[in-house]
Amino acid sequence: MLDIPAQPGDLEGRHTAEFLRVKGMAERGVPSAQHSLGFMYASGQGVPRNYELAVAWYRMAASADLELAQYNLGVMYQKGQGVAQDYGQAAYWYRRAAEQGYAPAQYNLGWLYAKGQGVQSDVGQALHWFSQAADQGEPGAQHNLGMMYETGKGVPQDQDAATMWYRRAAEQGYARSQFSLALRSNGSQAIDWFRKAAEQGHAPAQFNLGLRYDKGQDVEQDSALAVLWYGRAAEQNHASSQFNLALIHDSGHGVPRDETLALHWYRRAAEQGHAGAQDNLGVRYEHGQGVERDAARAAHWYRQAAEQGMPSAQYHLGQLYDAGSGVPNDPSQAVHWYRKAAEQGHLRAQFDLGLRYEGGVGVARDEAQALEWYRRAATQDYAPAQYMVGTLLDRADYADPREATEWFHKAADQGHALAQFELGLRHDCGKGIERDYEAAHFWYLCAARQGHARAQFNLGVMYSAGQGVQRDLVEAYAWLQRAGGAGVAAASSYLKKISARMEPQLLAQAQSFS
Repeated sequence: MLDIPAQPGDLEGRHTAEFLRVKGMAERGVPSAQHSLGFMYASGQGVPRNYELAVAWYRMAASADLELAQYNLGVMYQKGQGVAQDYGQAAYWYRRAAEQGYAPAQYNLGWLYAKGQGVQSDVGQALHWFSQAADQGEPGAQHNLGMMYETGKGVPQDQDAATMWYRRAAEQGYARSQFSLALRSNGSQAIDWFRKAAEQGHAPAQFNLGLRYDKGQDVEQDSALAVLWYGRAAEQNHASSQFNLALIHDSGHGVPRDETLALHWYRRAAEQGHAGAQDNLGVRYEHGQGVERDAARAAHWYRQAAEQGMPSAQYHLGQLYDAGSGVPNDPSQAVHWYRKAAEQGHLRAQFDLGLRYEGGVGVARDEAQALEWYRRAATQDYAPAQYMVGTLLDRADYADPREATEWFHKAADQGHALAQFELGLRHDCGKGIERDYEAAHFWYLCAARQGHARAQFNLGVMYSAGQGVQRDLVEAYAWLQRAGGAGVAAASSYLKKISARMEPQLLAQAQSFS
């Protein structure tokens, strides 16, 4: 919506004399003077601001068909200044001025039709009046026409026409159109339009320019300039800029790390409802990062973000219910929030939901559901879930040794020790795969090196027997010793048998290595 336009001439230094001159002419019935007097009262030039008197003088001039007075009277009704807000009256006076060809009135009348304020919503009428104003060079109307062509609202969708209207407004310095053109451009051209809009204080353009410098997209990466542009938008309460500014200060990426500033901007964004900032603020309260640890405050911020559908916050809130931290211990509530996050693809929530179905915690025990959720996490290459899919597929109700082996293999390839041991066993026994002692030895060794006690025991046995590997009693002794130290009871008897088979010098060597 357009505001009251500035008037030509400078009244500074002669306010009183000018006011008296204009007032005298207005009282003699000169419409232009009546309008000028109304403007003086509306703007407080040469006289204390008085909206009621402004309306009275505008009305006199408007009744004489002065289009500028009709327009300004419409503005007063639209804003509720000096009169009760009345969109119908605003539309009436805008129309009187618009029909005389006054572009700002045509533009504002188009907005009222677009929004259905004071008139019945009518896209066709909005298009008509925007077009009238746009053809006269009114940049706001040109921008709105661009939006209508871009979205196909009231006109056939036409991206070329949208670009044309955006460009006409942008070239007049209209920031919103400059921003829209930037979004439709690439490379340096996009940067140029973002910069033009940003330098006029357009917060979304400032954010996007900051983002380009932050990521090094179409410009050389420069965290200091990212902070500059994010900061300008952040001071205008642009929540995403506040959040990104917090992330930069939190990580110290290209600028000195400042946890206090990060917390400040997280809080500013969180208080505006930015879900990511709310989740991050919750993490800080949960773990006492830069604030006193407060699980209840953590729960508050997690809930704010969770109720907006943010999966990580839903998962975090579920964890608090699981632990009874800051909220009552409530397994069913934990499951509720895990499910919401899991349904959005949150990997850990899917896995934890599988655990709860498998164990019947907070939900009725259901291995089919457990397998379903494990599978979802497993397809995201989460090794613990892949291992659990294999484990469930091994059970009687879902017995499928070959598919189980495939999932164990996926997890083992990612270094999951339990899966590596299981894969070693399967090669050892020929379960779901051909028997292959060398492969069994390989996977036992992988798991054993990660401290898996039973893998260490089996590896010792294989070295002792020369199964899948050349016999080596020193290696056998070393692995059995480790397994015994980790609590594998059978390791002790095997060590005695091996010791009895070893020459004293070899035994001494083995004992020195263990």
